Amino acid sequence: MLVSDRSIAFEERLKGEGLRLARKSPSVLQVNLGKLCNLACVHCHVNAGPGRKEIMSEETVDRVVDWIARSPSIDTIDLTGGAPEMNPGFREFILKVRAIRPEVTIIDRCNLTILLEPGYETLAEFLALHRVKVVASMPCYQPENVNLQRGEGVFDGSIEALKRLNALGYGKDSGLVLNLVYNPIGAVLPPNQKELEFDYKEALRAEFGIEFDRLFTITNMPIARFLTQLRREGKADSYNQLLVENFNPASIDGLMCCDTVSVDWEGRVFDCDFNQMLGLPLGRVENRFLWELESEGLENEAIAMGNHCYGCTAGAGSSCGGALDG
Repeated sequence: MLVSDRSIAFEERLKGEGLRLARKSPSVLQVNLGKLCNLACVHCHVNAGPGRKEIMSEETVDRVVDWIARSPSIDTIDLTGGAPEMNPGFREFILKVRAIRPEVTIIDRCNLTILLEPGYETLAEFLALHRVKVVASMPCYQPENVNLQRGEGVFDGSIEALKRLNALGYGKDSGLVLNLVYNPIGAVLPPNQKELEFDYKEALRAEFGIEFDRLFTITNMPIARFLTQLRREGKADSYNQLLVENFNPASIDGLMCCDTVSVDWEGRVFDCDFNQMLGLPLGRVENRFLWELESEGLENEAIAMGNHCYGCTAGAGSSCGGALDG
């Protein structure tokens, strides 16, 4: 089925292709601990920044932890923000999860520079001690591109933070996993993930002696701050068209909305992080809270869709774990 323009809705595209988004029993709980961040990156779909006040409360953290305790299908806790580490209860959250579910994988989606901020000097050691997997933003291995997307001086800070993580054993086949995340600079699709990972490893090892495990390529989603940039540059329509024209039906089964529950800083639930930022609730039912659900009862529940979903299905496909075809 050929698509000539973005007027063909994503949901209709799936029907035309004979495809269906099917929710499985969830294995990933992605928790947005708040929108506060020490950076204000131009591609950020959360509109996070130093001035944001939305922070998950201690009470909500406890209710999320209680839900994890009674949800055996959940094997991964994915902590995000903003900078999730800036939530005052970040460390306590991890300690509570480790106490009740020591076997689960805990992911910290880290912007790296937070590890260097005053008051966070022991954060890297804490993550290592509790075997938290680090997924770190690193949109390029060249300073000018990183600083353009994330702010002046961010590249140097990121390199220093990566060296600190390497010194603790991260990315060194020690069981401490360090993955990097690439986002394109501008209105283009990511390049081949495997090839770019090779380039990253060669460049970072040769220039800085840095090691890491995997590189994830993630397509920029045309929402929030990145959409504002596209409109300012007059590229919103052409970028959306690029996503539509590169629709990849093979990506459907690997989309994160099929096995993830995303919870916002107030405890409301969504199918994915992007739907959360657009206010599209899980199953399109307003004001559902995590603690009102049973994880086993979510299988086959409807997934809320919109045309932004083309962003996850374009090219090689894109999810929080990178490209969907390798």
